[in-house]
Amino acid sequence: KAEGHVEGEKVENPDTGLYYDEYLRQVIDVLETDKHFREKLQTADIEEIKSGKLSRELDLVSHHVRTRLDELKRQEVARLRMLIKAKMDSVQDTGIDHQALLKQFEHLNHQNPDTFEPKDLDMLIKAVSATYE
Repeated sequence: KAEGHVEGEKVENPDTGLYYDEYLRQVIDVLETDKHFREKLQTADIEEIKSGKLSRELDLVSHHVRTRLDELKRQEVARLRMLIKAKMDSVQDTGIDHQALLKQFEHLNHQNPDTFEPKDLDMLIKAVSATYE
């Protein structure tokens, strides 16, 4: 975020180029609505974030925030499934294992498509970190 911004003002961030950029932005926006998590995020250093220490703070966010994160994750899983289906339709190949295809998406836990857990936040952080290393 830019320094000197006014509280509540929306700061436009450049597109990361990641295929899950919108999901990443939405997760961050929702997490920042929780005062406790926002404070932890602002005081955390990059190593705390990359190590997964910050992900454990997810257990302390409000129920409303968790519910919204669960909803975002379900939407992202549905989007990925739609992409997989479109890819399969384009090649007309049968017998493809959808779960195997979902495994290539490392920014969320595909084995639990319904709820956003600390592991999801950790995987999202690690996926973004790996992209920029």
